[in-house]
Amino acid sequence: MTTTPVVRGGPLRSRDFRLLWIGETTSMLGGSVAGVALPLVAVVTLHASPLTVGLLTAAAWLPWLLIGLPAGAWVDRLRKRPVMLVCNGVSMAVFASVPVAAWSGALTTTHLLMAATRGGVAQVFFTLAYRAYLPILVEGERLLDANATLQGSESAAQIAGPGLAGLLAQWFGAVSGVLADAVSFAVAVLCLRSVNTREPRRESAAKRRLRAEIHDGLRFVVHDPCLRVLTVFSAMSNIALMGYSSIQVVFLTRDLRAGAGQVGVVLALASAGGLFGAALAGRVGTRFGTARGFLLCEAFAAPMRLLGPIGDGGTGLVLFAAAGFGTGLGVVASNVLTGTFRQRYCPAELFGRITATTSALNYGAIPLGGLLGGVLGDAIGVRETLGLMAVVQLLSLAVLLLGPFRSLRDFPAALPRVWPVRTGAAHREPASAAGDLVTP
Repeated sequence: MTTTPVVRGGPLRSRDFRLLWIGETTSMLGGSVAGVALPLVAVVTLHASPLTVGLLTAAAWLPWLLIGLPAGAWVDRLRKRPVMLVCNGVSMAVFASVPVAAWSGALTTTHLLMAATRGGVAQVFFTLAYRAYLPILVEGERLLDANATLQGSESAAQIAGPGLAGLLAQWFGAVSGVLADAVSFAVAVLCLRSVNTREPRRESAAKRRLRAEIHDGLRFVVHDPCLRVLTVFSAMSNIALMGYSSIQVVFLTRDLRAGAGQVGVVLALASAGGLFGAALAGRVGTRFGTARGFLLCEAFAAPMRLLGPIGDGGTGLVLFAAAGFGTGLGVVASNVLTGTFRQRYCPAELFGRITATTSALNYGAIPLGGLLGGVLGDAIGVRETLGLMAVVQLLSLAVLLLGPFRSLRDFPAALPRVWPVRTGAAHREPASAAGDLVTP
């Protein structure tokens, strides 16, 4: 059995983490390219309607709603690295089939929808396995730095991806961006296969019924006031965000008459806000408190969306980019604060199932938002739908104001007490929001 080597310094000094980081950064860049390329293929090549583009976005996220909960329990039973390898291999084959079909003249809307759905299924299993594998690869004291490094790479990929997708579409056709995504998964497979660190063999234990394991995660989230409010807010916010973003390419190309290159540049500028948000999150939490800083970030992000659909021509492109920049800054800073809160607040023995529960509900709302954006875009118009989704995003703040955070400076610390689950085993329940608070 290979164990994690002890490496002094930052996480990038570790060969295995470097390989994982290179592979996943490449894959994230490819995914960011495909996030623009797939709608472009639908709009430019297949002349798809706003409803079809919304369905395409929904198909990529629908697996979280359908299999997110059982996938968390299944991944807990399997070794994580083989799961990740299989998922990357499946995604590579799925997205490589799109340019092959296009070049042979056989590409259809159904093919695009099936590719997005199958890629979404692979992403569910990969994400859950990846989050569990990282602490095995990186020892505890360097885990925060490793997460920060990966988050920074993800933000950079989200900035570069739309611009690269636009350039590839302009030079080689819209379908070339999907091919780039397939190649990025191949790079991720090669890097992950070269990682030497293996999971330690676990002692065999009696497996509980899948339903009982899922129930533990659900019960924890439902009964905890902090996690319950965050989950409801995130679900409502994701419906609005995805209802907006699922048809933004249609708005830019048809309403504002932007070319493929302009679409890439505008979306890249909009995504740059996330990089600033990640950099500012720590300062916001220190100055204002983690809970108050979280509320301020969301209160800043929501109104910015209103700028997106109000302009025309070049002014419209500038306002759309500014809206995306401001929203991304606030949302990413908010995500950093709440993500750190969950890591400190949730008991380790239930963390995987809690994550699967919240992810299934939060990400499961995304296909609903994508579908809603497409339906409303066809029914009332794309510009009007963008405005409506911006209003829904603003209204989602009411969920936070009705929760326990409005009177807090900082998120509550985890002061656990024992509570029983159905099997009679002891699990920890965090203290209520009125418990002692800490400053990060």
